[in-house]
Amino acid sequence: MRIAIYAFDGITMFHLSIPLAVFGEVARLGLADWETCVWSEDGKPVRTEGGLEIAALSGSESVSSADVLVIPSWPSELPEANDQLLELIRRTHDRGAAVVGLCLGAFAVAQAGLLDGRSAVTHWVRTADLAIQYPGLNVEPSALYIDHGDVLTSAGAASALDACVHLVRARLGSSAAATVARRLVIAPHREGGQAQYIERPVPTATGGIIGAVTDWALTRLDQPLSVEDLAQRAQMSPRNFTRRFRKATGTSPARWLLTRRLDEARRLLETTEQPISRIAEACGFVSPVTLRQNFIGTYSTTPTAYRRQFNDKETPHRRAPATAGEKLHR
Repeated sequence: MRIAIYAFDGITMFHLSIPLAVFGEVARLGLADWETCVWSEDGKPVRTEGGLEIAALSGSESVSSADVLVIPSWPSELPEANDQLLELIRRTHDRGAAVVGLCLGAFAVAQAGLLDGRSAVTHWVRTADLAIQYPGLNVEPSALYIDHGDVLTSAGAASALDACVHLVRARLGSSAAATVARRLVIAPHREGGQAQYIERPVPTATGGIIGAVTDWALTRLDQPLSVEDLAQRAQMSPRNFTRRFRKATGTSPARWLLTRRLDEARRLLETTEQPISRIAEACGFVSPVTLRQNFIGTYSTTPTAYRRQFNDKETPHRRAPATAGEKLHR
């Protein structure tokens, strides 16, 4: 897969390095034959926000063979893109390539018209600007990223990491995504609907009672855990525990628990030949039907189809079915 990453005068090195690091790691680890190229509209060097010059760039012609076009950021003044760039974005999308707008890059994608009538996200500081400038789209101010299959937008820089790892997961499976995340020492999975800005990150077992409870729960996913069970473990009332949990993680205990069960189900589907009934039991679902319903509701595909996609060693590069965007309201 070929990934073309756009560079422009004034871009920050951090924003440019995110897709290069994540997608480049796929190739370095031998997980798939992914190639990244950085391009500018005329192929000439660009000067970053920090004053460094980046040379040896490709020109816009390199986008014609790209499977994914990434706009990793946009100038903070939010200028309108020129007609040539907008036409390139539209043409790339029309021929079937995915278009990714990370952080403020969502503004260029929106101006190209690819988000009309759809949900989108950008850095939380500029969500109001996005909504005002492009009233035809639905801006989700708290999401980390939203993937429609053909178009993906993300929030700020850390969320761009999540979005890029998500794209690895969508194309190559959760095992490959976890491998890349471990190498980069980042969280292997944060849901697109998780809050952009929370008062503190998810604590570790040594960093608070919520972290200790989550670690405890992760070793018992095969058991019928409830919010009440988690609250009892924390020695709190369910109401107080839910409030503290949401404050710490940006999501509810029930949503977190379901997501962890589905993560484990995906891992087992990818790496084992266990029957679906056994996987459902191992992940704490009361029946294969319950697993199937939740799996379809979250990933828009069945466990069987997912296994066929990612447990087939001869076709590791096939794209997963569109998930309708890791939708915020599942």
